[in-house]
Amino acid sequence: MAATIDESSYSPINPSERIGSIDALRGVALLGVLAINLVTEFRISIFEQFLPAARPAAPLDRAVETILMLAVDMKAFALFSLLFGVGLAIQFEHLSTNPHRALLLFRRLIVLLAFGLIHLCLIWNGDILTEYAIAGLIFLPFLFGPRWLLASGAATFLGLYLALQVWSPPGLFPSFAAIQRDVQEANHVYADGSLWEVLAFRLREIPLIVPLHVYVFPRTIGLFFLGAFTWRSEVLRKPDRKLLFSTTAAFVGLGAALIFLKVNGASASLGLDAVATPAGTILLALGYGAAFVAVAELSSGRMLLGWAVPLGRMAFTNYLAQSVVFGWIFYGYGLGLFGHLGAAEALAIGLAVYVCQVFFSAWWLRHYRYGPVEWLWRTLMYGTQQRMSLKGFARAENRLA
Repeated sequence: MAATIDESSYSPINPSERIGSIDALRGVALLGVLAINLVTEFRISIFEQFLPAARPAAPLDRAVETILMLAVDMKAFALFSLLFGVGLAIQFEHLSTNPHRALLLFRRLIVLLAFGLIHLCLIWNGDILTEYAIAGLIFLPFLFGPRWLLASGAATFLGLYLALQVWSPPGLFPSFAAIQRDVQEANHVYADGSLWEVLAFRLREIPLIVPLHVYVFPRTIGLFFLGAFTWRSEVLRKPDRKLLFSTTAAFVGLGAALIFLKVNGASASLGLDAVATPAGTILLALGYGAAFVAVAELSSGRMLLGWAVPLGRMAFTNYLAQSVVFGWIFYGYGLGLFGHLGAAEALAIGLAVYVCQVFFSAWWLRHYRYGPVEWLWRTLMYGTQQRMSLKGFARAENRLA
């Protein structure tokens, strides 16, 4: 006889109980991730940034690339890592009365790992889900510890990340010749190859991409710790706008200063050359996050950022959908625009896709409880099919009342 499912034990956080600023921040961060992925990885080879400029860029393209590199690159990913840690802490707390909490969270991360590997191998090798799942499995046991342990973990792993920038393991990063060969092959296969040729090359590229993840892996775990610590500290549940705006000014100011020193070559004379950009990136991400939460707490801010809430609630679905859409636009099995567009043109396409996702997410969540991928993730996590329709769920609640 099948076990009876207690719906109350498996119900998601009610939309009225969700913190809109977190969802909005996730939705806005997704725009930054989209912009960087599109301009530096779908439009051209991810490794082209490590080679001397091979093609002249128009002034507008140079301006777009400069703004994205200084203000968005890696900051959006750092913010997403922080929010993932917050999300895990919220799930951990939400399941506090469930005797299977550890198993459910473990299964949640294993399912994420499966999604990530499918995405990595079959859709796009710029995947971040696999790294998040592995980092989450390492981080998960620490959620059972006290708040000071989360703070210590954040300091340890972020310190390790900065140390790795100074003392890089020899032979870890691909050689210049290997990168050059990969870029040349990418320019041919991604632009003109069939679906199977693109798939085969994508798999061959993975060993070259893994070192890029190794460099940022400690940062990912460190930001998971910091996100969970932030949630436990109730900064997000009981926001202090004055504190948040002060944090914004301090972190954005210091982060921007470090990056400015690096760009102008002054960081070397201060002994900060290797860590200026990595440290500045983390500080800017934290500053951006504090700013959005503070603004979202204002009545005018809630109206201003309300459009991003549905997008943030469906971030998993939207992230994967972007990979499918941009793969078709840029690779040879679709429109084959790889290597043919400047940064500004590619970003314009990305913004159009993002706007469509904003409207689609709002429409979808007016009818359903979760995004499609979020529903599948939750169903596999619990091992029982979750109710999808809002109408069906409302009828079930009325019968229980």
